[in-house]
Amino acid sequence: MGKRSAVSAYVLPASGILLALTFFLWPSLSPAASGFLPGVLAFGSIALLCGSAFSAVGHADVVEARLGQPWGTLVLTLSVTVIEVSVMASLMLNGENNPTLARESVLSVLMIVNAGIVGLCLLLGSIRHREQTIQQQGISGYLSATIALGVMLLILPSETRAGASGIFSPFQLVYMSAIALALYAAFLYMQTVRYREHFNAQPEGHAEAPPELGAFILAIVMLLASLGAVVALSGWVAMSFEDFISQFALRDPDAVIGALVATLILLPEGMSAVRAAARNHLQHSLNIALGSALATVSLTIPAMAFISVMIGRPMVLGLDNEDRTMLLLTFVLAVLSFGTGKTNALNGVIHLIVFCVYVMLLFAP
Repeated sequence: MGKRSAVSAYVLPASGILLALTFFLWPSLSPAASGFLPGVLAFGSIALLCGSAFSAVGHADVVEARLGQPWGTLVLTLSVTVIEVSVMASLMLNGENNPTLARESVLSVLMIVNAGIVGLCLLLGSIRHREQTIQQQGISGYLSATIALGVMLLILPSETRAGASGIFSPFQLVYMSAIALALYAAFLYMQTVRYREHFNAQPEGHAEAPPELGAFILAIVMLLASLGAVVALSGWVAMSFEDFISQFALRDPDAVIGALVATLILLPEGMSAVRAAARNHLQHSLNIALGSALATVSLTIPAMAFISVMIGRPMVLGLDNEDRTMLLLTFVLAVLSFGTGKTNALNGVIHLIVFCVYVMLLFAP
């Protein structure tokens, strides 16, 4: 098993120690302490959360190797989505209502993935391998579903008669959530059954042997434990991080919080995607990155919509003008970059430039 065995030898004990610290230290934290040391609590809880997220993705990688494609990538994607939903729900329920938090978090994931992570994958992969090829039909499937849901869930709310302020009516919110889930279910069927070959990564070199059954079962157990740690920590991350951010005079704090949360959650998955692209496994890299973006917009918004309806807190989904422009620009670039079935360094540079502009708008909208 080579490299994977070496990595697992470190991931297993490290994640075990991390989970033990999490579950022993978490009950001892006090909400009152956040008033004295908001910065310490913020960075401490974020460090534990990041470690638990890395642990979850590390064990999901073992599960992925055993299940093969595309099931393995799907497990990784859904694991990260569970992490994101738990953190966002905790932020939404913490303190005063944050009606734009779900919108900003989903937008951040779409921009970080389609501009930042994809840009890095294309640039680093092309630097090492000049040009890389992809399964164009599979990438088109990801982009078609993501663009359709992105427009319907983040742009359409400001264009309806009931949504002058960017808010779906309760009926529209429930209906569009059902549409998102149905579209994602249809995509999963096409990905795993009907057109499975369109999403398979091209084999490069000698494939590593899959992990043994014992390692596979242990990875599943540790994956569930890591996800449980993330859910347990998410509430403390929400409280301490929002207290810390409130000390700064930001023009749009929800946008900054959404972007930072998305960055923390996507960090391990983004690293996996970039490493795959550097190894000339661009299809596998894009399966991870684009699959994460699609799962986020398909599953996170319905989950947050359910919470919004249950607790009676409104949720603003319609984007502001600058965010709408940047999102549409990113979608157009993605279609053009993958339109020929081959990618090069110029595509990566353009995506990264757009990402830099997005980061600037977070702090100077």
